[in-house]
Amino acid sequence: VQLQASGGGLVQPGGSLRLSCTASGFTLDSYAIGWFRQAPGKEREGVSCISASDGSTYYAESVEGRFTISRDNAKRAVYLQMNSLKSEDTAVYYCGVRRVFGTPTMYCSINGISGPSDFGSWGQGTQVTVSS
Repeated sequence: VQLQASGGGLVQPGGSLRLSCTASGFTLDSYAIGWFRQAPGKEREGVSCISASDGSTYYAESVEGRFTISRDNAKRAVYLQMNSLKSEDTAVYYCGVRRVFGTPTMYCSINGISGPSDFGSWGQGTQVTVSS
């Protein structure tokens, strides 16, 4: 199973984009889903996570107050609304399923966004470029 991120594009600083995360043959609504991003020459970093247990959300400090993660179980999708975009948000964005000991879980880490090694089912990401 692989997740598919979409919705990226080119946007000016201060603009907005909404990314979508979907999967075929897999129900996202039962699992915690995380958004990550990777800029050229940098490691993949966590952006946000949403649990499936109670909808709890977690954000990286760099995006707190600008990005909002949400899920629509009817559409089997998780979204990342990105507002007030900055040039440093430029990266390829990926979504993944959180796992504990290799098993998908409904919980995000209580300590915040755990590292990419705690997530799986990565698919192709979507490029977000913030530039004037």
